[in-house]
Amino acid sequence: MTDSPARTDAAPGPPSTRQSGGGVVIAVLALCGTLVSLQQTMVLPLLPDLPDLIGTSPGNASWIVTATLLSGAVATPVISRMADMYGKRRMILVTLVIVAVGAAVGGVTTALPLLILARLLQGVGLALVPIGIATMRDELDPEQVPLAVALMSATLAIGAGAGLPLGGFLAEALDWHAVFWLPGVLAVLMILAVRTVVTESPVRSAGTFDVRGAILLSSALILLLLGISKGAEWGWTDQRTILSILVGVGLLVVLVPMELRRPNPLVDMRTAAKPAVLLANIISILMGFGMFANMLVSTQLLQTPSGTGYGIGLDALDAGLWMAPSAIAFGAMAPVSSWFTRRFGPETTIAIGAVIMTVSYAVRVPFSETLAQVAIGSVVVSVGTALAYSALPTLIMRSVPVTETAAANGLNTLLRSIGTSTASALVAAVFAASIVATGAQYPTFASMALIFLLASGVSALSVLLILPLMRRHADGTPPLSDELTQVDHVVHGRVEDPKGAAVPGAVVTALGEKGSHVDWAHTDSAGNFTVATAGPARHLFVVSAVGWSPLAVHTELSDQGRLPPFVLADQLTVYGTVHDSTGRPAGDISVVVTRRSGGSVDWMRSDADGHYSLPLPREGEYVITALQRETGALTTRLVAVSDGSVCLDLQLCPPARSEQVASAGTARD
Repeated sequence: MTDSPARTDAAPGPPSTRQSGGGVVIAVLALCGTLVSLQQTMVLPLLPDLPDLIGTSPGNASWIVTATLLSGAVATPVISRMADMYGKRRMILVTLVIVAVGAAVGGVTTALPLLILARLLQGVGLALVPIGIATMRDELDPEQVPLAVALMSATLAIGAGAGLPLGGFLAEALDWHAVFWLPGVLAVLMILAVRTVVTESPVRSAGTFDVRGAILLSSALILLLLGISKGAEWGWTDQRTILSILVGVGLLVVLVPMELRRPNPLVDMRTAAKPAVLLANIISILMGFGMFANMLVSTQLLQTPSGTGYGIGLDALDAGLWMAPSAIAFGAMAPVSSWFTRRFGPETTIAIGAVIMTVSYAVRVPFSETLAQVAIGSVVVSVGTALAYSALPTLIMRSVPVTETAAANGLNTLLRSIGTSTASALVAAVFAASIVATGAQYPTFASMALIFLLASGVSALSVLLILPLMRRHADGTPPLSDELTQVDHVVHGRVEDPKGAAVPGAVVTALGEKGSHVDWAHTDSAGNFTVATAGPARHLFVVSAVGWSPLAVHTELSDQGRLPPFVLADQLTVYGTVHDSTGRPAGDISVVVTRRSGGSVDWMRSDADGHYSLPLPREGEYVITALQRETGALTTRLVAVSDGSVCLDLQLCPPARSEQVASAGTARD
């Protein structure tokens, strides 16, 4: 361990940005989230009448919904990453301005192109939810964060559920443009509130914005979601659908290796590949499917005529009002989810929510005959969804660097949207198939029951996916310290080898004076990293990299925000001397390293004194083989490499006596 001299002239750090009136911050950010989700669904009651109102076809009018989906998918990862780099408060204000402009455009036009433009601008607002969650982590006291995050996550469903009846009411009571006017007025009010209440966080990641990654990811998402959302209309075997999905997937395949090479990637693939983050993102897709399937099928059941034998026969406005309790359940469950998350961890909370969804969806198949059964069933599913939805951001934030919380939650929110889009496309396809098969005007109950069973299945899959993380927690893996939510000062550094070359992909963990976890980060392709700390004070930094022995540095930070380079001096190697059968050093001997699991690593010939030294790619078990080609004498040894280089002397055996040695003692350098 390297212990730098203590500083006696460290200047005091900047004051903390934490808010004493955290409740006001929570309220303002939650209202921002509700606003952007509200405007997503307020226009839906207009869709049946919109073709006549603006003089277009139903297919063209559907672009009003598709445009918001596409722009939201593109804006969420891009603006979330910009929030991490350029300031969260700044990007919240920029996003609200874009939303207000979109509402203004839609509120004064009847031209389809301008209405699509308005919805494209409004869709950008979806990025406010992950940025708001990251802002809460920076702004609030640690004990307030779980409740605030749960409430912010719930706004996606609260606003979406309230938007349906509110949009229908405004369209009937006022001019249909009111569905644009109201979000526009609210956006202006939120701009004033954010400027007054929310302060800018000093926690920012360094580097330049990944423009190429943003263009490639945006193109991939537009094509992929275009194919999914328009598949039912175009036909799933239509050339446009197939090409859109295939090209979109192809661009994502190209994006992954490109992002791994970028110094400051739009999406940190190494962080996204961590088990906790990867599983949380997969579960988000499944939860998005489950939530939207509930909304779509329940609404269809409520609006299907009672003469079918299974429908309730409500109009659109009444159906929206009966769906409102499901949205209210999301808000009501926020404190419950927060308590479960603090008490048992986000993994257990997600599992409980997924189990509730699994069981309730299965029970809804035989119990969806009356208005009460449909309404109660929808609420129970929403309770389970609320628990899981609210805990997912906390699981993400506990698993990613502090400087990447907005980007990580942005990706998670994007994947939820992909789940909802998939549900919408699948429900439309199943309903359409049932109508074609029966010749009826409405989808059959059998098709609705099929969606319930599919939703139950994906919820059960979520339970299975969260189990490994629950076992890890039960085995004693401690949760990250609350100190992680208390840091608000950023330092930059570099990890390099003894020659000054960058060591990409290294993991730098920052610990407080008492050993509590503060933050961590990967080094980029240039060896640079950024971590959040508690300001000028002594910190312990632990550096590990594949193929190198770990390094620990205990140093006191200055207020300049720059660390001296961390130099990894000991590259993992296996070295030693090869001896012949008589014990004399043997030169020109082939020494080969292979993995125990299979595959060659490297080889060399020993020098005149019998010495050899071969680098190893990472910790693990390797087989070291020495061979004298002229005589056939050889030896094979198994060596385990953990945290340092291994010295292993080899003695050749005559061909008749050559045998594999099952284990080997090691001597550490």
